[in-house]
Amino acid sequence: MTEDERAVRELVDTWMRASMDRDLPTVLGLMSEDVVFMTPGRPPFGKKEFVADAQGMNNLKLQGSAEVRECHVHGDWAWLRNYLQLTITPEGGAPTAMSGWTLTILRKEADGKWRLARDANMVMKN
Repeated sequence: MTEDERAVRELVDTWMRASMDRDLPTVLGLMSEDVVFMTPGRPPFGKKEFVADAQGMNNLKLQGSAEVRECHVHGDWAWLRNYLQLTITPEGGAPTAMSGWTLTILRKEADGKWRLARDANMVMKN
């Protein structure tokens, strides 16, 4: 495994930990400024919409895992295929299990750090 591939996999681990800890500043630091997310039933959206969605989920507990099934690095670009398993529990409510695939494109930026540039997320309720 190359140093870049390790860095990409570490980004995934950091993203998951920060998401479960509700650490939005850390998650935002893992995204490029021009990030685009694609999810079922919604037009593509960027960082501003991601922030609004995340702030609207402050009362939710998130638990989960991400299993990187493929990771390929080509120069300053990388792509990975993940399988996510999530449980989302609203305060005082019943948990909802979700799972599915993501296809993510990352870019190594001028500061030498990998950041998420595009993400197609097919996670749905089980």
